[in-house]
Order: sequence, then structure tokens, then C-alpha cells
Amino acid sequence: MMAAKFTNARLIDRLPPVRGRYAEDVSLAKLTWFKVGGPAEVVFRPADAGDLGAFLATRPADVPVTVIGVASNLLIRDGGVPGVVVRLGRGFANIQSDGSEVSAGAAALDINVARAAAEAGIAGLEFLCGIPGTIGGALRMNAGAYGSEIKDVIVHADALDPEGVVHRLEPGDMGFEYRRCAVPGDWIFAGARLRGRPGDAAAIARRMEEIRAARDTSQPVRTPTGGSTFANPPGMKAWELIERAGCRGLSRGGAMVSEKHCNFLINTGNATAADLEGLGEEVRRRVRVETGVTLEWEIRRLGVNAGPSVGEVAS
Repeated sequence: MMAAKFTNARLIDRLPPVRGRYAEDVSLAKLTWFKVGGPAEVVFRPADAGDLGAFLATRPADVPVTVIGVASNLLIRDGGVPGVVVRLGRGFANIQSDGSEVSAGAAALDINVARAAAEAGIAGLEFLCGIPGTIGGALRMNAGAYGSEIKDVIVHADALDPEGVVHRLEPGDMGFEYRRCAVPGDWIFAGARLRGRPGDAAAIARRMEEIRAARDTSQPVRTPTGGSTFANPPGMKAWELIERAGCRGLSRGGAMVSEKHCNFLINTGNATAADLEGLGEEVRRRVRVETGVTLEWEIRRLGVNAGPSVGEVAS
């Protein structure tokens, strides 16, 4: 399947000077956990929040901006992403502990934040080691696991608006709900401060090991996937509805509903983004027919399609 051609001639020539780096026609498949997807027209890796703010303040108004982290819960469509894809890196990966609180940049891996808290004897953030991704993504979707969510531990977050202005957001400003927040989608999180509680380092380490073992046992963590595909409907479990609809092991092209955990889609080796998205829509259709419940995507889907989807759905 050929990726769609971007229509803008040399977008990179229209972008403002930055201290970070620009790159053209960057394969996003190499960055996503699904290992699929088309290219970014331009990728921008800002040096720090000041660099990002200056870019946002001076970029051409007609240039779309998309932010990605480590793309653990993301599906990039086969036609790629037009405009500028912002990839936060080292300048946003700082982690510092202070008393029973931890400050972390938006690009800090959730598991690294959990480890830093454990080393500092801060309990209450162990759940983060069970969430693949970064703090920025966790803020955006109110990520949670093993009985806790970001909303339970946040002190405040910093985010840049589309004009590059930094805003300090208190918990009440975030509008947290299950697997979402009310912060506008075009705002970019730069970091957050999280609150734990004093704890015993050995006990914290044991709890983190329990979470790691539980993930290894119940989830296809060693296969290209995008994490939980659908959000749990109120009072229900998405995987149970998928199981009831007979979708465990269902496949389309190189995409398959995991046999290990049927709320995970996996790339068996040669899937396209269209295979994965089409399979997810088929799962939604079958669950709706069987149970009357409409599953909502938890995986974020970005970009443009490259053409008709390929592969038939097979039971």
C-alpha cells in the first residue's frame, strides 16, 4: 500500500527557526508500538518548552500540529500525518522528587516515574509502571491501572496553548473523566507534578513487581500492539463484551484480536493500519449486534487513509 503524497511543497521551508530539529518525510511506523502507519510530513523535536512555545507562536496558521509521545496507544493511518508532528524528547523527560511529590516532564516514561518514586520512598505511584506510555499521554487520557488514575495523584500540570502560552492547570481545571480530560485537544502538555505518600522502598518495589507480573501474565506485552483498544463501558468490561461477541482470535489481514487478552489488537507481522482499524470496527459492530453496547475507541487514531482497506475478516 502506497502512502499518500502530501500536497504542500517543502512545508519545512515555511516553518520558523527553532533550536530543536526538523526532519521531513519521517516514517512513523518505526515509532509506533503497532509498527504500522505512514510518514509524517515534518517531525519537530523541540529542545525544551521555550523552543516549543516559540514555534507555536510563530508557525504559519494554516499548518496543522499533531503531538505524539512514544505512540504506545496510537494508531497512525497508512497515508501518514500531514503538517507538523511534534515529538517531545529529552528536554521534556526530566524527573525530580521532592518530599512525597514527583515532578515529571511530559516525555518522561510512566515506568521511569514509578521507578524514581520508588527509589525516593514515595508510594502511591506504583500503578504508573503498568501503563505503557508517557506522562503527557497519561494526562491527556487520564490513564489508570490497578485501581488508580492520574486524577487521583495530580497536583498540577503545565500545558501550552496553540499560541505557545504556558498555563498552570490545577486538578479542577483538567475536567477528568474516565480515560479522558477536558483540556482542549490542541493544547500540549509539558509536564506535571504528582503527589504520592511516604512509603517503604522495599514494599513499593514488591508492589511494582506484582504489577509487572500481572501484565506479563494477562496481556500480549511482547507482541506489536497498542494497549487496550476500547474503553470499558460504565459498569462493564470491554474484554467480556468482546468475548461474548465471539471476537477472540478474529483477524483481518495481518491484524488479530489477541487470544491472550481480547481487548488488545495485535500486528501478527504484516498488518497495515487499515487492517487494524478495520478489525476494530468489525469488533465494535459485532459487540453492538450481540449486546447492544457501542464500544468507544481508547486507542487514538491519527492521519489519513492511503486507500481501501485490505484483507477479509476471518473467524
